[in-house]
Amino acid sequence: MKLDEFLEPASKSVHRKGPHDRIVLSSRVRLARNIQDGAFPGWAKKPERLRVLDIIRPAVESLPEMAGGFSETMDNLSVLDKQILVERHLVSREHAIKSAGSGLVINVGETLSVMINEEDHLRIQALYPGLQIRQAWELVDRLDSELEEKLDYAFNNDLGYLTACPTNLGTGIRVSAMLHLPGLVLAEQINPIITSVNKLGLAVRGLYGEGTEALGNIFQVSNQMTLGETETEIVERLEKVLAQILEHEENARATLLERKAKTVYNHIGRAYGILANAHSISSKETMNLLSLMRLGVEMKLFPASAGLIVDELFILTQPAHLQKSHKDKLSAEARDLLRADMLREQLKPVNRPVIKSEGAAGLDKNEKA
Repeated sequence: MKLDEFLEPASKSVHRKGPHDRIVLSSRVRLARNIQDGAFPGWAKKPERLRVLDIIRPAVESLPEMAGGFSETMDNLSVLDKQILVERHLVSREHAIKSAGSGLVINVGETLSVMINEEDHLRIQALYPGLQIRQAWELVDRLDSELEEKLDYAFNNDLGYLTACPTNLGTGIRVSAMLHLPGLVLAEQINPIITSVNKLGLAVRGLYGEGTEALGNIFQVSNQMTLGETETEIVERLEKVLAQILEHEENARATLLERKAKTVYNHIGRAYGILANAHSISSKETMNLLSLMRLGVEMKLFPASAGLIVDELFILTQPAHLQKSHKDKLSAEARDLLRADMLREQLKPVNRPVIKSEGAAGLDKNEKA
């Protein structure tokens, strides 16, 4: 089965809903595991990686949760397919550059993906929409237990699960949530929030993880260390921090509407104007402007139906998804032109934002004439 035949179309995937998904786009729990009698992938030669792949891949495919899923070696996937998987957050950027000796298994519904021979022999990931950290943990924990009956994991009674990177040592768990935080960004409160979260031992990263930019006002919050805490303690700690961030974002949005409504409306109106009328636009600018439109939907400046269009465009306007719909290889300039064409066409049904009160209500002293 080809990858594009297996993956749900963007128009269907945006209908996945979860608790607090106005702000929490997704919840992810990932486990790092290695088998006992194999060198870590970064040190292993090709024959060793192939041997480990031949051991692990059938074990993963045989799990009940993976019935009818997608399974392939990375060298059989095109560069474009790998990039699409990155844009869907089903594989890491590091795994996307792997070739012979690495593999991937995804379940139907795309809530589970298992990367084989990434940095570790196994990277087991559960991905749910909205704030569902605990549900993602329960799913990935069940899968891990089933695999442990089939594979001999590398485990030490003092250190826990052995991993290629010391920061994953112990439980090997990485719990994260993808957050849409335009209110905190517009209110210029995001940096203090990031500083506070870092002091609690958590990491804040960009759209595609470590070393990436927070495009579209989207941030990943995750635990940094896995040694010395149980999985339950890590999950509970992140849940508490996420609840606080959610409250800060809600308060920031409310305060902006109360004190600087016209400034917010200006940002959203300009975003709509550019997206609906541009004839050339980059991926980065598109993500940032779609973020503001999404905020406008939440503030009821656009109809609720516009939210699905915006969420779909978040996916379809990314470089690999845009390229997938065209046979000829596109240059960056050509993608910018086609992206603008797509945006103008898709946003035709969406009228300009409607402001309920056009008066001076909600303006602070700095905004009044």
